[in-house]
Amino acid sequence: MCNNILDEADYILVTKVTIREAASYFNISKSALHRHMKNLKYIDFDKYLKIKKVFLEHNKIRHINGGLATKKKFNG
Repeated sequence: MCNNILDEADYILVTKVTIREAASYFNISKSALHRHMKNLKYIDFDKYLKIKKVFLEHNKIRHINGGLATKKKFNG
């Protein structure tokens, strides 16, 4: 289990993908991946902080991506 969590964290750090994309890549649910990243705090705290930074960046641009998706939907 610990190796899976570290593999998932490494993948996210290298590719900078979202939780949804990473969960799809590892064929697990978003909830499970999110739980794994929370458990990373107890395994490798430095890596946890890096993951947290990546996810905070995703949260900052989430509203922009949502607006672009809506624009694309209605404008073709």
